[in-house]
Amino acid sequence: MRIDIITLFPEMFDGPFGHSIVKRAQDKGIVEIHTHNLRDWSKNKHKKVDDTPYAGKGGMLMTPQPIADCIDDLKSQRAYDEVFYTSPDGELLNQKILNKYSHNYKNIIILCGHYKGIDERIREHYITKEFSIGDYVLSGGELAAMILVDGITRIIPGAIGDEMSALSDSFQDGLVAPPAYTRPRVFNGWEVPEILLSGNEKLIDEWKYEQAVKRTKERRPKMI
Repeated sequence: MRIDIITLFPEMFDGPFGHSIVKRAQDKGIVEIHTHNLRDWSKNKHKKVDDTPYAGKGGMLMTPQPIADCIDDLKSQRAYDEVFYTSPDGELLNQKILNKYSHNYKNIIILCGHYKGIDERIREHYITKEFSIGDYVLSGGELAAMILVDGITRIIPGAIGDEMSALSDSFQDGLVAPPAYTRPRVFNGWEVPEILLSGNEKLIDEWKYEQAVKRTKERRPKMI
C-alpha cells in the first residue's frame, strides 16, 4: 500500500512513523508513506494557504488552489482508491472500517485539515471519503491521519510478527478483549486465574469469551 499525506507540518510524522510496527512495515516494503508539504503547491508569494471565510465570524479557512493542485499532481502519477479528509463530521473510525481499508485499498491520499477546515468546493469535488476519530476538535488533522495510518498498517499481512495476534484484538469480533495475564504467577499476592493455567484450551476459550462479554457489557454496552 502507498499512503500520501498532504499536510502543513510533515515533520510531525517523523516520530510516530519512525518506530514500532509502522516503521517495520515500511522497512519490509509492505507500506510506503510519503508526506507532502501543502505550501509547496501554493502560488502565493508568501506560500500562504489560508484566507478569511466569506461571511465568517472568525478564524481562517484553507484555500482551494494549493489543495487542488497537489491532489491533481499526485493523481497524474498514479491511480488512487480514495482521497481522505480528516474531519470532525466524517465517518467515525472503528475496527471494521479499518479492516476494510487495509484489505481493499492499494493507494490512498490523506488531506490533513487545519484552521476552520477547507473550502467546501474541495470537499465536494476532490474528497471521496471523510473520517473522524471522535466527537471533538483538534488543532489539526495530523493526529487523526496518524491514527488512520497506524490502524490500517498494523493489520496488513506481514506487518506484525504474529498475524493471529491481531485477530484477538479488541473489536475484531465485536467485543473488547478479555483480561490478560503473564508471569509471574503470583505478584504482590495477586494470582493468575487458575483456568489459564489448566492447559484445557476449550475451557480457556470459553472463559475468555465470557470475560470479553462481561467486560463489553460493563465498558461498551452499546456494542452488545
